[in-house]
Amino acid sequence: MSRRESPLPPSPPPQVLGVRRGEVEPDDRPERAEPLSDAEREIIQDTWGHVYKNCEDVGVSVLIRFFVNFPSAKQYFSQFHDMEDPEEMERSSQLRHHACRVMNALNTVVVNLNDPEKVTAVLALVGKAHAIKHKVEPMYFKILSGVILEVLAEDFPEFFPVEVQMVWTKLMGAVYWHVTGAYTEVGWLQVSSSAV
Repeated sequence: MSRRESPLPPSPPPQVLGVRRGEVEPDDRPERAEPLSDAEREIIQDTWGHVYKNCEDVGVSVLIRFFVNFPSAKQYFSQFHDMEDPEEMERSSQLRHHACRVMNALNTVVVNLNDPEKVTAVLALVGKAHAIKHKVEPMYFKILSGVILEVLAEDFPEFFPVEVQMVWTKLMGAVYWHVTGAYTEVGWLQVSSSAV
């Protein structure tokens, strides 16, 4: 095991960004993402510094929880879609590699919060790749965002009090908004409420 004594700590009932496990709301996208204030950007960047020091372990914890709680998401990953055991997932070099990619993409967003064009461009690339190449249903980004927030709050409670969690929730909502915008741009029409 990495930083955790057990791969799945007890967590509150699974509600992530308005989505409960087993229920997925239809994708209703707001007209625009709620902008972050200067103070909110600073809070995000300060707290991210603590998280990113443990980038790989945090990313692995996020993906393990995501795949254990939402096993239908594994359908998009041929290299580990048959893995059931969290310890096997943790040892998987492919899962670790993807965890680093997720965390590095999020790092690029956080580092560039003062450059909205860069953030938009990065998230458009992520969205288009997942829509066109990987054909991942966009609702999984909403679910993954919630899992990220859960793991950050549990693993770094000293840096993620409720006020900070609210700022991060706003950021993850903006990430989801930008990614789904890329899906819309490429003509993605598939939204399923039975995938998880």
